[in-house]
Amino acid sequence: MAQATTTARRRTRRLNPIDAFLWLIRIVAVVVILVGLTNSLTSGRLSAQQWRDLMVFGVSQGSVYALIALGYTLVYGVLKFINFAHGEVFMSSTMIGFFAADALARSGMWNDQPIVSLFIVLIVCMLTSTLVAITLERVAYRPLRGSPRLVPLITSIGASFFLQYTFAGLFGVGTRSWPQVEILQGSWQFLGFRIVRTQAVVILAALAMMALLYVFVERTRTGRAMRAVAEDQETAALMGIDVNRTIVVVFGVGGAMAGVAGFLWGLAFQTVFFFTGFLPGIKAFTAAVLGGIGNIAGAMVGGISLGIFEQVGPSAVLAGLGVEGFNQLKDVVAFTALVLVLIFRPSGILGERLSEERA
Repeated sequence: MAQATTTARRRTRRLNPIDAFLWLIRIVAVVVILVGLTNSLTSGRLSAQQWRDLMVFGVSQGSVYALIALGYTLVYGVLKFINFAHGEVFMSSTMIGFFAADALARSGMWNDQPIVSLFIVLIVCMLTSTLVAITLERVAYRPLRGSPRLVPLITSIGASFFLQYTFAGLFGVGTRSWPQVEILQGSWQFLGFRIVRTQAVVILAALAMMALLYVFVERTRTGRAMRAVAEDQETAALMGIDVNRTIVVVFGVGGAMAGVAGFLWGLAFQTVFFFTGFLPGIKAFTAAVLGGIGNIAGAMVGGISLGIFEQVGPSAVLAGLGVEGFNQLKDVVAFTALVLVLIFRPSGILGERLSEERA
């Protein structure tokens, strides 16, 4: 008994003011969330079907975030810097994809042969984003390799603005709309969930691409080279790995994932303009941090979780707390979710895998 009392006193002494403040935030956050959830669920404001619709939409949007987040986490895992121009890599794919889809729609092929048309536009999106990502690496980042981390970080911000206003100058600042696909109109019922067909395509395609990427990184020779370069570039070079080529592959693969995300964004949300990549890019970075930066599986989990938080959170928590205009506060909920997760688990949901391996 005396020993237990002594141990408790030692723990109390170790609890510094910062830890005490963080625990207070955790307790308050849990109480506020539980109160909001309880009030929302007991009020009957939304039906069970409406809650399920919000969940499906959140998973759909989160799948796009996850695909973009993979580019952030791949580059960070190898070069240890955040490529803030990656959102514009995503934007370039959905912008050029629009022109391809529009041309096919004008020719009549878009709805006459929809599967072939969608495949063509997907390839165009992936090629565009891959080319932009590789060009960024070669022109903007490779000359700065070995510089202090702040230098490529600032360069990536500059590259982001450069791409934004290059596309604004080339294609204008107006909003453009992807053509609708007739075979993707309507919805399906699955286990009580009503899933819009475009949402189903987004979810299934995103999951398939994320699974392929995971297998590529974990099971192929190129994937092993990527992991070796991420672990130690100098040692990898001594073992015969072409570091420059591997880094180009990393940017190319991340760009290809952003291209798939741009294609799915066009199908699901349709509108695109020169600033389209900014907010999804920031949220995808948030998703990468949320899941555990440098962790591929973490980027997937973080993206889908963020999408669900963003769609369900306002109705589930803010509405229950009586916050006015809660539907307009989705971005606030998304970034608040990041802060809360990092308070409870600073390394993210799944943790930073590379740091664990080094440890």
